Amino acid sequence: MPSMSIKDAAILAEASYSPSGINSPRILHSCPDADVQGHFLDGDILLLPGSNSIRDYIRFNLRVLNLGNVKLALSGDKTEKGTSGTTWHQGFLSYSRVLTTWLSGLNKKPKLIIGHSLGAASAQILCRTYGAPAICFAAPRPKFIKGAVKHDEKLLIINRSDDLVPGMPPSFSHMGKIHLLSPAKKRRFPAHAMKHYRSILNETTSLPTRWG
Repeated sequence: MPSMSIKDAAILAEASYSPSGINSPRILHSCPDADVQGHFLDGDILLLPGSNSIRDYIRFNLRVLNLGNVKLALSGDKTEKGTSGTTWHQGFLSYSRVLTTWLSGLNKKPKLIIGHSLGAASAQILCRTYGAPAICFAAPRPKFIKGAVKHDEKLLIINRSDDLVPGMPPSFSHMGKIHLLSPAKKRRFPAHAMKHYRSILNETTSLPTRWG
């Protein structure tokens, strides 16, 4: 399994919104679906950016997807069981299924998953699917059931206390180990942006330096 420093993972997560600027690790494949973003990198790293519109995400519309001819509002509360039997948020699960179908077509499985925002919601589900370690920034809550699930120990979540998105949807829960970081300067709505997650990493010593 690959291991990566948390700060390097944060750099990649921010760069995932402009993937043409990523030179190392090299992007081998990008998901062709218009509604789902994902990049498969050298070292079998799966990189998952969030919604194209962070403003919509923060304003609780998150994003409306048309997957399987069904409109799914990610701010909704509909649930569905995954193949593992775990009950997930239907929108996040549908998003993740597009990624697993894409990866299956490539005959690829990730050895490390990095996600921000909507990508971090999907990363939790895919960690459960593949058993690959995952690093998540600004992660919403995809899991409907309480308590631990298989591969919980492989998932690291880093959230800011001034970011509203990680509290959504309120009736759901996170997977894995959660680090809630309190910044010296609260930013409220802009706090969700990946650049502010990168900056808060320099304010804390409570995180592991590497994950994987």
